[in-house]
Order: sequence, then C-alpha cells, then structure tokens
Amino acid sequence: MWGFTCPCQTQLQKNEPPLDKGFLPWLGHALEFGKDAAKFLSRMKDRHGDIFTIRVAGKYVTVLLDPNSFDGVMNDTVCLDFTRSRNQVIQRIFSLQLPSIKPSAERQWMEQHFQGLNLSKLCGSMNSNLQKLLLSDQSGCSPSEWRQDGLFNLCYSLLFRAGYLTLFEKRDNATEVYNEFRKFDDLLAKLARCSLRRDESKTAKLSRERLWELLTPECLRGNSESNSWQQSYHHFLQKEGIDAEMQKKALLLQLWTTQCNAGPAAFWLLGFLLTHPEAMEAVKSEIRGLTLQDTSLQRPPINPLEAHSTPVLDSVLSETLRLTAAVMIRREVVLDKVLQMANGQEYHLRRGTCPQMDPQIHQEPQIFKYDRFLTDRKMKDTFYKDGKRLKYYTMPWGAGSNICVGKEFAVTAIKQFVILLLTHLDLEMCDPEDKLPLVNTSRYGFGMLQPDGDLQVRHRLKNTQNEI
Repeated sequence: MWGFTCPCQTQLQKNEPPLDKGFLPWLGHALEFGKDAAKFLSRMKDRHGDIFTIRVAGKYVTVLLDPNSFDGVMNDTVCLDFTRSRNQVIQRIFSLQLPSIKPSAERQWMEQHFQGLNLSKLCGSMNSNLQKLLLSDQSGCSPSEWRQDGLFNLCYSLLFRAGYLTLFEKRDNATEVYNEFRKFDDLLAKLARCSLRRDESKTAKLSRERLWELLTPECLRGNSESNSWQQSYHHFLQKEGIDAEMQKKALLLQLWTTQCNAGPAAFWLLGFLLTHPEAMEAVKSEIRGLTLQDTSLQRPPINPLEAHSTPVLDSVLSETLRLTAAVMIRREVVLDKVLQMANGQEYHLRRGTCPQMDPQIHQEPQIFKYDRFLTDRKMKDTFYKDGKRLKYYTMPWGAGSNICVGKEFAVTAIKQFVILLLTHLDLEMCDPEDKLPLVNTSRYGFGMLQPDGDLQVRHRLKNTQNEI
C-alpha cells in the first residue's frame, strides 16, 4: 500500500483520486485509521476502488492499493520523497536527529554487513548464539520436565537476545536490555502518534534514557578495541559527523530496526503451525529430511540452511508474513505528479501528498494456507490480478531500490530459530483447543503486527533429536 499527504487539499481538482474527508473537522478519519488501519482501508477500497484520498489529522493521504500500478511510484525519486517524513518519525520516537546522513550512504554501509561473506559470518554467529541461549534457558531441567511460557515471550526473548549478542558489543546485559526494550516497544506506536497518556509518557522517557545508557558502547567511553557490528556503526556515524550524544541515541534506533520484527514473526509462524497440525507435520517432515551432520546442542553449532533448501518452511514463512507484516510504504509528493494506473486511467497527485501498498490478490486472503507459496515442492512466485501477472504479490520487506537490506539475515534467523526449536524441544499448546490471539491493530504500520495477548505453550528438551 502506498500513501501521499497534502496539508491543504480542500477541494477536489480535475483528475484527482476520490476524496473522503470523514465527518470530523480536521481529524477526518484519524481515529478509525489509528484504531484498525487494515479494516478501515478495506472499507475505503470497497467504497472507492484501488486509489483514493483520505483526511487524517489535518493531512490528506492518497492511498494506492493496485499492485499492478506500483511501478509508477516505486522508483520515482524526483517527485516522491520519504526522507522528511522518516526523519520526523525518528525524532518523535527516538529523540534523534541525523540530518547530515544521506540514506544512500547509510544503505551502502549496511550492505557491507548484510551481504556476501559478512552476512555469512553474521548468520553463523546468530545460529551459535541461538543454540547457546536455548541450552542455557533449559539448564537445570530434566528431559521429562515441562516448562510453561507464553509463545510470544519465548520467541521474542530468544531471538532478541541472540540478535543483540550477534550485533552489539556488550555481552553481559542482553536480558536487561530485552526487558527494558519491551517496555519501550509497547509504547512505540503511541509515541509515533503523540497519543501517550501522562504516565505512559513518563514511562517511555525513562525507558528510552535507560536504553541509551545500556547500549552506550565502550568506544564512547574511550576503552574499546572490539571489531563488532556496533563498532562499525559507531565509525560510520563518526565519519558522517554525528556527535557523541546522537551516536548514543542512534544505537536505540538500530536496536529497534534490527530486533523488533524477528521475534513477533517467529511467534506467528509457530502459532500457525501449532494451530494447524497438517502444516506442522509438513514442516517437521521437511526438517527430518535435512541431512544434518550433528544437531547436538553439546557440539559446535552448524547451520543446516547453508546446504539445504526448505521450500515448505519458506512457504509457511511467506504466508505468515503475508498475514502479519503490516507494511506501509510512505512517500511525500515534492513535485506535482501524474500517476498512470495499470488500467490506463491517469490521476494527478499534488505536491504535498504521501503512497501505501496493500495487495489483496489471494483466494481467501484471511485464511492461513501453509502451501500457498508452494508448487511442485518449489516456491511459487507466479500470481495474477485482473489477468495480469503481478510483480509485487507480497511486500513484507518493501520493494525496488528500498527493499530491506537485512532481509536475508532476518529470514535466516527466523528459520534457524524454528528449526532449532522443533529439533530440540517438544512444543505444544497448554490447551489443545486454544486459538491464536487477535492482532494488536494499533501496531499497523510499525513492522510486524504483535498479538493482543499470548498463546500459552509448554516445552521440554527432547531425549533425542530423532524424535522430531
């Protein structure tokens, strides 16, 4: 889904998308949009079609929902810009200003770490940290002893701490950072929308300041000789002329960017498997077929994903992200633009407006189907709308020149986690009749959706990995 914003669009002009102001002066549709954006946009699509403009808190957002028309805005860097709106949100949430950093320079730095040999090293370190944490968390438990936990907490905690140990410099405060991060993350959407209550505002401020302190690397204290990913980021900020105070704040932004999605994604994926036995058996069968040299937690860790394809697990992950990755791609129109739709119709977008994408191109789109992205035991990448093959049939990682640089690292981490968990633990719902919790709709637009509640599970170490 794409969206475009104009502060003063009082009257509809020729060839502009349908305008829906809502009933509330100035606010327009802000309350409904903030409460459940997906439901609201679906209703607007039914009313107006694949492109329309809505008023949201004094601004006018043009929403584009036709995936066949995305190329018209995907790579336009002349009329469309995302820098200013991104910087405003970063300032609001993280109290951070990085005006001197060009997005292209930051992306180039990230590509050095999340591609090629450096990516392979990060994935290996992540796999090692996941195994160590899984073993550590199960220490003191006999194989027959069940432990109960919320699935969301189990997934988020393990993946967050492993990711933190992989990318950040400090090694002894991962649990404390995770607990403080969860307090901050719970209030992040309200921070972005300036809708915090007074007590919530105080909690968010204290949590943010505590995280700044916990994340401050030794290099800012003058006594670090490490060669960590965090140290490299510190050098990049120095090179870009960022002062020490903003460097400290920028680390929280990077912590959120790198760690906020994998845990929730793993929760939904395992939740779907636990509530869909056929899907669970298909994934376990695929894992059993992996030719692992040694999966023992007591031996040096290996990464089976380096040598084996996992089309079933890939399909389950793609279907999970299709259902729960609430991505909004925002742009601001800095020059008037004529957008040509796939059906040949043209619309005028005024300077000052912002585009979002939300393709609805699958049969029974609200239903989880583990094999939706499978065909002949291979990943399916052919989907159609209105008889036309789609270039953008699912976009959890963005698209085009702005696709997420860390996509491969994140995908590998989630798959490593799922394989490790299902290989080494017996995992089941405490109540076999339980259902997945509903999504927290207020998180729409801030990465992976999170559940409104948790799914209670119990787990124990397997006697042998052959039991999967």
